[in-house]
Amino acid sequence: MNNPLTAQDCTDMSEVRAGIDRLDKALVALLAERATFIDRAVALKSENGWPARIPDRVEEVVQNVRREAEAQGLDSALIERIWRQLIDWSIDREERGLNRK
Repeated sequence: MNNPLTAQDCTDMSEVRAGIDRLDKALVALLAERATFIDRAVALKSENGWPARIPDRVEEVVQNVRREAEAQGLDSALIERIWRQLIDWSIDREERGLNRK
């Protein structure tokens, strides 16, 4: 398997676009994997009578990604907005799984 080019190795826009497409595909795969954990959470929450939304956990996740964004040199406010949307999607998925919505 060929090692993918780093951004700095790209010499034209087709290489840049190929790198972005490769990363987008990987991000979607990671989101699909994340969804499997959400589905497992549904089963555990159902068994224990827990709600889909646990506010303290939501804030813990947000703070974790803000810290990671800062460590990676990204805009932590932007990452927080993206993650809050992801969290809302995840909770909606849990609610549907718990037949509460």
